Amino acid sequence: QVQLVESGGGSVQAGGSLRLSCAASRYTFNRDCLAWVRQAPGKEREGVASSNTGTVTTSYADSVKGRFTISQDPAEYPLYLQMDSLKPEDTAVYFCAAEPGFLTDYRCSRKFANRDFVYWGQGTQVTISS
Repeated sequence: QVQLVESGGGSVQAGGSLRLSCAASRYTFNRDCLAWVRQAPGKEREGVASSNTGTVTTSYADSVKGRFTISQDPAEYPLYLQMDSLKPEDTAVYFCAAEPGFLTDYRCSRKFANRDFVYWGQGTQVTISS
């Protein structure tokens, strides 16, 4: 059973930074469609950023462009989300998600748009105070 485990959440003031990490047990990220998804209280899950490691393509929600960076260390394999210039509206539980196997950019983007991934982490809380 593949398990994804997020870490790095916490509470910071607006304008601050956090880096989230996602590690997989019994699996190594390699040429997969990966994503960070968040859910704020009372709201639906929202795709934040995706990384198609098979084609080295990333995409971001408009609300985080220029502030968040998704990356994967090819040597260490964890998935990261660097979050800078944080805003109170970024407050949410952040989940990492993975669809194993090579996907085209189009199929990965559809997975991201529909939050349709096979594997999900348990989430990590990010709270931004004003």
